[in-house]
Amino acid sequence: MLKKLPSRARDVATRYPKVFRAFEHLGAVASEAGPISGKERRLVKLALAIGRGAEGAVHSHVRQAVAEGVSAAKIRHVAMLGITTLGFPAAVSAMTWIEDVLGSKEVARGRAAQAAKRPAGKRAKAKQS
Repeated sequence: MLKKLPSRARDVATRYPKVFRAFEHLGAVASEAGPISGKERRLVKLALAIGRGAEGAVHSHVRQAVAEGVSAAKIRHVAMLGITTLGFPAAVSAMTWIEDVLGSKEVARGRAAQAAKRPAGKRAKAKQS
């Protein structure tokens, strides 16, 4: 998990490994504390990051959402839902941060990997839509 962290977060996790392990454990326990599915949790976490105005966290949650098979349309929809609560400028900022990731080569590789995991029949249907 440390390799996936941004450099500053990785530095803190390396310097304070017990704190980081406790933080990871808390996240796992909180995730399992209710009935929300994994993909739904990812979208909620994305929304929370957008609401806080945390660009790095938005980038991270978008990357993770794509890796978990969440569609780009659903990810973008989260930003649009923020218009009435956070305001138009905040929603536009969120969309910009989302597009930073969705337009990246890293995400394109993640989408290709997800498609390769699908059975052949489902891959053909996904290409058609």
